[in-house]
Formats: sequence, structure tokens, C-alpha cells
Amino acid sequence: MKKIILNFEKKSENFKELVQEAFNKDILNFLVSKETFSEFKNIERVNLYTKDMSIPANSFITETERKLNELLSDKNFSDRNIGFYKELKTKDDERAIVNLSKGNQVDFIIVSAKDWKIIPFENLIAEMHKNDTDLIAAVDDKKEAELMLRTMEIGVDGILILPKTVNEIIELKNLVNVTSQIELTSAKVVNIESIPEAERVCVDTTSLLNVGEGLLVGSTAVGFCLVHSETFETQFVASRPFRVNAGDVSAYVLVPDDDPTKIYRTKYLSELKGGDKVLAVTNKGVVRTVSIGRVKIETRPMLRFELEGLKGDIKILISCICQNAETIRLVGVDGKAKSVVDIKVADEVLVHIGPGATHFGTAIEETIIEK
Repeated sequence: MKKIILNFEKKSENFKELVQEAFNKDILNFLVSKETFSEFKNIERVNLYTKDMSIPANSFITETERKLNELLSDKNFSDRNIGFYKELKTKDDERAIVNLSKGNQVDFIIVSAKDWKIIPFENLIAEMHKNDTDLIAAVDDKKEAELMLRTMEIGVDGILILPKTVNEIIELKNLVNVTSQIELTSAKVVNIESIPEAERVCVDTTSLLNVGEGLLVGSTAVGFCLVHSETFETQFVASRPFRVNAGDVSAYVLVPDDDPTKIYRTKYLSELKGGDKVLAVTNKGVVRTVSIGRVKIETRPMLRFELEGLKGDIKILISCICQNAETIRLVGVDGKAKSVVDIKVADEVLVHIGPGATHFGTAIEETIIEK
């Protein structure tokens, strides 16, 4: 799990509110000072960081090599974590950070880079990711935090940030919860119809999708079929592992929900555009958020699949419209992709049973008939 360290060295007007939300989100790493230590000293489960050596914290941070050497040789601190804070301005600073990490003398290094950010951190991640020393990036906001946690795919080991609002803490927690789970079940194909022409939507993501991964798409909000990504090479068509030929313009697709208590909401495929985010789902139900690079809408012949699933003892009728082409695949109950042209009545595929009624993509308790 990536580490989030909240800078609580000073008491802001909403200090208590921020601390409470941090506890609510199980964020327990705090940078404290003499001014704020008393707020945490009687709470056992927190992990406190400090630059003040008089505070009985778990982790100590020093900014000078002289003080670092004193701490490392002081037996009173032998059972504490020792860290170094470094502002990175030059290539020499980068080398110094790497060299310090190679000795495994310090438990963590907090790096602040005000000007150059991406390239220096890429270099540090490449050099330090196999060391025991944690690389912590000092960041200013959620956007910068996300960048640091995702850089070079591995990302830094953690971030240090001064939170300004409760919502920012919620967003930070969501950053480290990069995957979630969605329930998949089987549904039987009961009817297949041809649609001579319709507008279909190709969703090109900025991520490489894996075998077994795709988007959950459905004509109604009661259920969604797992439409597989175009990860397969054929003799006639090259692989497009970033693409899901998702369905017709009227179909729903699952996208991330701004509400952290919910996994998804729905959008129409016709609404999607470059820069939006969608949920990529594996045949095991593992979910991750991916960004869209572009969306292509073109007229193509389509197939409409009617399926029957179960929610408890209740039969659920699901429909999904896909382009009529060999490269478009749904996912069988064995987890393997199957071309839509080979799917027959009585075949079973993976689906997600949805919430039913939605209003502007959000599930609601309302009677709505979709057929």
C-alpha cells in the first residue's frame, strides 16, 4: 500500500475536521510539531513523523547530513525510523539522494522538487525501487500526488502533503485504492437479432488493456455484458490492445463515480470523449480506472443479444448490441473471449447485474421500465 503522510505541523481553521476525516479514511501517518503533537500523543494507532527530536514520534526527519549522522549513531534512536528531507534542484542533488538510499542507512527520503518534477522522479524511481529506502514525494495537491504515485507505473512509495479540505483527503485515499471488485455472473443468450446499420462506438484508452479485460456495456441499466478489448492479433487485423469496440451509441457503460462509497455510475457511450475515464474490468471482476484518448463513432452492421440472468430467484433480462464483426468479443463463463459471430443461442457469457433504475447515470430507488 502506498503511504500518505499528512502534514499537520500547523493548526488550520479546519484542523480537527481534517484529522477526523483522516481517521475515517484510515490514514494514520502524520507529520507533527510541538504545536500539534498533543492532539495525537494518546492515540496508539497513529504513525507520527517529526523534525523535532524532543517529540517521542515513530519517525524522525532531518535536513542536514551532520544531524543525520548524529541520529544514526545515537542509541536512543536505534528503534525509530530515520528519514532525510532533501530539496532537489540539480543533478548533483539527485545523485546524492540515490547514493544515500543505496547505503540503506535511512528508512525513507522525502524529496521536494519545485521546478523539474517528472524526469528527476523517474530517475529516482528507477534507481531506488529495489532498495529498502522508501522514496516519499513532497507534493502540493491531489493532481501532483496522482502523478507521483503513477510515474513509471511503479510510482513513489508515498507522498507528503498539506491537506486543505476534507474532500482532498477523500480523493487522496481513492488514489491508493487503485483497484476494486465488481460482481460478475453468467447469463444465457436467448435471442440474437441483426441490425443492418447503426452507429457504434470504439473507445480508445490511454492504457494497454490485458487479455481478459474489457468494458461492461448494456442497453439497459439492469445488466451489462463484458465486452472484451481488441488485444488479439489475427491474420487480417492487427492487435489494438488499447481499444474496446464497445457497442451502439445508446448503450450504457460503467464509469467511476465521484462518490467514494460507490464503485460506478453509468454514461451513454455517445457521451464519452477524450479525457473522460471509464472502468476497465477483468474476467475476475477486478476493476481499474483508465482514461480515454479518443472515441470513434462510425456506422456499422450490428448484432443485438438478448440474455437471461438471475438475481437471486428473479430472472433478469439483459440486452447488449455489438458490431457484427469477428474481432468483437464477449467473455464466456470460462473467462475466455468469444467472437460475437460465433456466439449462439444457449451460450453463456459473463455479465454484471446492475442497479436497474438510474437518473443521469446514478442509481435511484424508482420504478422505471426499460425494454
